Amino acid sequence: MKKLLGLFLAAFLGGFASVTVYDHYKDTQDRGNYVNLAGDQNLNQPENVHYTNYNALAPESRVDFTVAAEASTHAVVHVKTTYMGNQNNYYDPFRDFFGYGRPYKQQPQKASGSGVIISDDGYIVTNNHVVSDASEIEVVLNDKRTYKAEVVGTDPTTDLALLKVNERDLPYVPFGNSDDIKVGEWVLAVGNPFNLNSTVTAGIVSAKGRNINILREEFAIESFIQTDAAVNPGNSGGALVNTEGALIGINTAIASTTGSYAGYSFAVPVNMVRKVVDDLVEFGAVQRAFIGVSIRDIDATLADAAGIEVQDGVYVMGLSDGGAAADAGIEAGDIITRVGSSTTRNVPELQEIVARYRPGDEVDVTVLRSGKQKVVPVVLRNKNGTIQKIAKAAENRTLATLGAEFGPVSDSEMRKLRIDGGVKVSKLQGGKLRSAGIKEGFIITKVDKRKVNTAEDVVQALESKNGGVLIEGVYPNGYRSYYGFGL
Repeated sequence: MKKLLGLFLAAFLGGFASVTVYDHYKDTQDRGNYVNLAGDQNLNQPENVHYTNYNALAPESRVDFTVAAEASTHAVVHVKTTYMGNQNNYYDPFRDFFGYGRPYKQQPQKASGSGVIISDDGYIVTNNHVVSDASEIEVVLNDKRTYKAEVVGTDPTTDLALLKVNERDLPYVPFGNSDDIKVGEWVLAVGNPFNLNSTVTAGIVSAKGRNINILREEFAIESFIQTDAAVNPGNSGGALVNTEGALIGINTAIASTTGSYAGYSFAVPVNMVRKVVDDLVEFGAVQRAFIGVSIRDIDATLADAAGIEVQDGVYVMGLSDGGAAADAGIEAGDIITRVGSSTTRNVPELQEIVARYRPGDEVDVTVLRSGKQKVVPVVLRNKNGTIQKIAKAAENRTLATLGAEFGPVSDSEMRKLRIDGGVKVSKLQGGKLRSAGIKEGFIITKVDKRKVNTAEDVVQALESKNGGVLIEGVYPNGYRSYYGFGL
């Protein structure tokens, strides 16, 4: 009995010791697994241990792009353009006499971009650089319907253009408010990169009021929305929309050393787009307002030199003689902090905000002067220093169709060329005149046998014209030429 009792006691103590050691080992192992999981190690995970981001977003709070994508893709179109090669239509008596053939003409060139339908009756916004110099413009909808588009007007200073197709009940993207967007907000870019129709990419707003010095026009406005949504060649003119599907910008440019997306894209804010569209529809040309100041951003160097304590705002370096600001009482050294109800933290923001107004509009400009705030009412003017609006819509639509700017012919030119009048083609963009082969410098003397001396004469000769047009004129080298095209 003593031996049996001893064996039983020994077995009991050994079993108890084994269980105790096992429990201690298991507890140590679990604690080791917890430490390793926090370090993302691939070990068995205990039931009571979870990754910290396992349920980072509840299903109902996750960002959903499907509604915005579905709403916008149907209203973003593929813009296809045709460019005619230069054609030599100079009158050459030697060519006629010796009969050495028709003038050389290059083959048409093709290009493409994107556009956004903004109304159900066929108005489409795109970039000016997408359609500039194009002789034909075709738009293809998401459902493959195809239309010929006419240029209502262009604004190279914002790189915007307005097209029109003859159709009703089209899907369109409603305007949002670009002033309300915030850095870090989700956005979608919709367009046709590399001819890939209806492509949607997502990103966030990286910055606002960005100037990248890409537009070379005088008085250019650059106050881009910067995003990291992927944008590539072909996206130009496409939509930048928020998660609700509202239009907040027109995709315009990318920052890249290769020509393809490298992480940064830029869009014209929709509040600027809306103003340009309204002007082009009503007037046929953009009504640009100017405040009449020379300005710069405030940096550390300027702040030290001028004793400025604030960092936000725009410093007034000088004033235009007889300009709106000078007449209103704004002074050199003032810091413009607001225009109307909008804050102006830097030069691009100030330029964008002022450009939303028209000549003749009165706006309150808030300035800091000697540390004190002052509100100055300013009546904005055009670039010529007046409040006059640019010509009527019908005239500008005709000029947009021709794709030309006209200038006067000097007395010396008329004597040299032995003409008694005419109007000079000073600049050509995409339009009927370029397509017909006319080159810059050509002096139009007659339109359909009718003498012309000004741009207004040309417009009047072509108003309500339907059918063929014959233009006569002479080049500065004395070559006379005739051009025909249809309206």
